[in-house]
Amino acid sequence: MNKKLLTWNFWTAVTALAVVVFGLFLIYPLLSLFISSFQDPATGALTMENFAKFFRKKYYYQSLINSMWVTTCVTILSIIIGTALAYFMTAYKVKFKGAVEIFVIISMLSPPFIGAYSWVLLGGRSGIITQFLTELFHREWPSIYGFSGILLVLTLKLYPFIYLYVSGALKKIDASLIEAAESLGCSGMKKVATVIMPLLLPTILAGALMVFMNALADFGTPMLIGEGFNVMPVMIYSEFISEVGGQANFAAAMATMMVILTSTIFLLQKYIVNRKSFTMSSLRPMQVKQLSGFKNAIMHLGIYVLVFVSMIPQFTVMYTSFLKTNGQLFLPGFSLNSYVIVFDNLALAITNTYTYSFAAIFIIVLLGMLIAYITTRRKNWLTDIIDTLSMFPYIIPGSVLGITLLLAFNDEPLILSGTALIIIVSLVIRRLPYTLRSSSAILYQISPSVEEASISLGASPLKTFFKITAVMMLPGVLSGAILSWITCINELSSSVILYTGGTRTMSVAIYTEVIRASYGTAAALSTILTVTTVAALLLFFKVSGSKDISL
Repeated sequence: MNKKLLTWNFWTAVTALAVVVFGLFLIYPLLSLFISSFQDPATGALTMENFAKFFRKKYYYQSLINSMWVTTCVTILSIIIGTALAYFMTAYKVKFKGAVEIFVIISMLSPPFIGAYSWVLLGGRSGIITQFLTELFHREWPSIYGFSGILLVLTLKLYPFIYLYVSGALKKIDASLIEAAESLGCSGMKKVATVIMPLLLPTILAGALMVFMNALADFGTPMLIGEGFNVMPVMIYSEFISEVGGQANFAAAMATMMVILTSTIFLLQKYIVNRKSFTMSSLRPMQVKQLSGFKNAIMHLGIYVLVFVSMIPQFTVMYTSFLKTNGQLFLPGFSLNSYVIVFDNLALAITNTYTYSFAAIFIIVLLGMLIAYITTRRKNWLTDIIDTLSMFPYIIPGSVLGITLLLAFNDEPLILSGTALIIIVSLVIRRLPYTLRSSSAILYQISPSVEEASISLGASPLKTFFKITAVMMLPGVLSGAILSWITCINELSSSVILYTGGTRTMSVAIYTEVIRASYGTAAALSTILTVTTVAALLLFFKVSGSKDISL
């Protein structure tokens, strides 16, 4: 009887903990944001003036139009490029396929602002490519700044999402469907358009949502190369910084609009996917074919060029990090001076990055496993609410989350602003949904009969969870945790709002160094971050025993 009571108390405590975590660090900050957006800065009275101000001036509402335009273009281009790459990589034999996939994944996991910084070095007004083309054609060549630059950087960063989603779905298509279509005279592009694409549509929509949300929420890329092409995350950040010291009500109103926009898009995508979704069971996967002649050469050339262009940011930062520098200028010859400066002046940023990310992942894994268990094995109305709440951080842009946390925890009774804890909280809240989903998926694969057998042999449900269920979950959870850790060390959009001098991370330090035009130290820090990302990715391959990443 006591054991049952203890077990009941433990899982009740876990449920209560989940309610407190989501209530205190998600619902309460969002309510603070919502209330603040309707308050008059001077009197605190409820008003619609903050929203009216946004739609009254083109300077403000144009940023929303710009965000939607660039995000839509990025999503469409990513779907075209990612789907085409996935089809050719799955349907045909590609030499060095393993290396190509690793490079694609590295380009996806590296932060987009490093891509923006690298393209500034290459395609800026004094960039290597810009100067070369100007001298070659004897005319002024357009620079990377503005809409086209944002489109290039974000597309090269985000098309791998579509690639991973679609390549996974293509492996589940039964070859008999394609053979049946061919036997009825449907071949070539008609086969792709009428048979394969409808089967892939739900997967493409899921990947498109990931691309859209990431592109819409990205702060670093448009901040570094936007130059007059204002988008919502940059506008929110700029207004929030200008209002610090006063009331950040106008920034809160814009952040509220972003939350409403992303929520609407998310629900619309869910509605479409639920109507179009179906289950595929591949008894015979697609047969890999060998192209020959001119077609084979074109396919390989296209794939290699795409992957090379995607990896240019990594190659650029690594190369330039070893060059001699004088302020913002790179000089002939090689030197380790940039690394010496980094370890002398910016070592704290490196330490902070690892410390915060490890602390966040430890909490994420522990909470993720426990909450996943109560939402899958101990279902009730409260755990259903928790499961629904766990999806909210998925649709909140990082810069918006940063503002909500500052608004909520900048006054008594709980002051977290300026501390390391608020950055760790932001990392946990942003990445917990991914670990929750992966943990739940693993639990569904573990038969409840295993736990029932343990309990029938005298073990308590609590002991059964920690000794058997958690142990069986751990390999899959750890491999997912490594991917989450990679995203934590690369996080910029929320950290740039929450940091202080003593809590600066590597991503924030890279961003500030680029703003100061200290390109050598920015390149050195970017290289350290990239090498860390690659090392963590190789560890993921080792732990998971697979070279496939599921999102």
